[in-house]
Amino acid sequence: MRDELREINLESVNSTNRWAKEHISELNDGTVVSAKTQTAGRGRLNRNWVNLGEGNLFLSFVLKPDMKYSKNFPNITQYLSVVLARVLENYNVKPQIKWPNDVLINGKKIAGILAETSMGQNSFNGIVLGIGVNLNARREDFNKIDKPATALNLESIIPVDTENFKQELCEEFFRSYDEFLEKGFSCIMDEYITRASFVNKELTVALVASEVKGVAKGVTEHGELILVGDNQELTLNIGDIL
Repeated sequence: MRDELREINLESVNSTNRWAKEHISELNDGTVVSAKTQTAGRGRLNRNWVNLGEGNLFLSFVLKPDMKYSKNFPNITQYLSVVLARVLENYNVKPQIKWPNDVLINGKKIAGILAETSMGQNSFNGIVLGIGVNLNARREDFNKIDKPATALNLESIIPVDTENFKQELCEEFFRSYDEFLEKGFSCIMDEYITRASFVNKELTVALVASEVKGVAKGVTEHGELILVGDNQELTLNIGDIL
């Protein structure tokens, strides 16, 4: 765990991930970039992340240990989903994880996570790991969202202090981060599966240009989805459960 958190706090930004990538050469490993409001956030597969305004969390971790690309980085979003679930459980809610990294409460999405690699001409500059968490909202705010979504204050029935939540999340993230870099998905696998909402369910998974259906039998030691259907077993490392 880091002795001192390096923080950059912005008033408003198009995207904390975009800002961090643009300034990554100036930022140290472990820097946390956050903003009070974010106007053009993005989720996985280039989806827009709806801006609920102040009182919610818009944050990016800048990660560049030893300036080398770790073989465990592909699972960094799954690591963050487990970290977020741990923190949410402090608020007397029961989060679940939808493969690969969506975090849900009562079947409704509460957060978006996106990792982006920054590359130089011939070098690896680092990873920018972004997260947006709905902390304070009104039920009617979600009328403009086409999928079930929620906010922590609606599930815990109390207002959420955004700054406290941010500090809890950062502390929990860095508590096990070095272990994750060393061991990868195996160090969170049990926790991930315990909170999984998809295991043993019939699923349709959207791939880049097609869809596949089957029953989710779990995940591999590398965090890949094991899907069984039509007398075949598929191992998926990318996709989106519909």
